[in-house]
Amino acid sequence: MARYLKTTTADPDEVAPMLWGPSAEANRDAGAPDGRHGVILEQYKLYVEMADRVSARRGLTNTFFLSLNTLIATAAGVVWKDRSALEVWYLSVPLAALLLQCVAWFWLLRSYRQLNSAKYVVVGALEDRLSASPWRSEWKALGEGRDPSRYWPLTHLEQWIPVSFGVVYVAGFVIAALA
Repeated sequence: MARYLKTTTADPDEVAPMLWGPSAEANRDAGAPDGRHGVILEQYKLYVEMADRVSARRGLTNTFFLSLNTLIATAAGVVWKDRSALEVWYLSVPLAALLLQCVAWFWLLRSYRQLNSAKYVVVGALEDRLSASPWRSEWKALGEGRDPSRYWPLTHLEQWIPVSFGVVYVAGFVIAALA
């Protein structure tokens, strides 16, 4: 189970051989200005934009699951208000739906986190060929996400949202069953 919960990130040195062809390595070592700097800069801009789009899709995923959870929880609440005609176990269907959504939400957020992590490793490798390395510098300034007092990555916090929703749903079901 730990294998599925733990995430790892490649090092820019691991992806560089796949990013650069042999001729690019030879030109870099020779220091020959071959006009590739502008091409690399454009590829860098495009790739950073793609990473930003993944983050935007992650935000839309959060909005989708928040809306869907709200809809199902509200529907269950409306049905449950006339409690005298309803057995508590009928709430198990919306509970199961909500818990399944929370699990799917958690794994989608994890997947987006892994995808963005990989994208930023490639960004770091691209920055090796540019005159500045803002992403690596920022990441270093933030302690590379290892020290929560410096920076606690949003994606780490974000994954707790579906978990906390699931806990609240189970607790609410248990309270309703015992009442």
